[in-house]
Amino acid sequence: MNFYYWLGYHLSRWLARLFFGFRIIHRERVIQTGPVILAVNHQSFLDPPLAGNASDRAIFFLAKKSLMDGPVLGWLLPKLNVIPVNLEGGDRSALKALIRVLSAGECALVFPEGTRTPDGNLQPAEPGLGLLIAKTRAPVVPMRIFGAFDAWPIGGKLRLFRKITVVVGEPVYFSEAEVSSSGRDLYVRLSQRVMDAIAALRLP
Repeated sequence: MNFYYWLGYHLSRWLARLFFGFRIIHRERVIQTGPVILAVNHQSFLDPPLAGNASDRAIFFLAKKSLMDGPVLGWLLPKLNVIPVNLEGGDRSALKALIRVLSAGECALVFPEGTRTPDGNLQPAEPGLGLLIAKTRAPVVPMRIFGAFDAWPIGGKLRLFRKITVVVGEPVYFSEAEVSSSGRDLYVRLSQRVMDAIAALRLP
């Protein structure tokens, strides 16, 4: 971790515990070495830093390019391992950047749904995660965040003191046979398998 990432990592955890009673359940299931994809449902702007706290090392993740238009975020976000993505079209360069990250043995955070939920419910998986799996063979750790939508829903205001919890599932591994085909249907199937694993996670 560089200094800015280290500071954000610890500060976000401290603030989340203070204002949201934040917990990570089964953190020991996260693969802490080698290439790995952390796959999380997407409820809120709070998801990336909170889900990232499950990893002992720095993670890389995508964020919409417009967030970097301002001078402050435009300077800071790259230091937090944010890879900009154009949400208005198929931005293959962002996916290629994640493939390079995983090929280098790093950790990437991915939202299989592609965007934040409008109502708090899980959405169908998009093919992007499946493409990463097929191209890198990286194992996937499914994670489910609870309470973030209540704390900061899409289009709503930030509401403090709502409980937020991340539940980590068992890693999902893919065989050579599962990823040897090609085409959009394959990517959707791989993504949906992970999304099903996320849906199966429950609060204890």
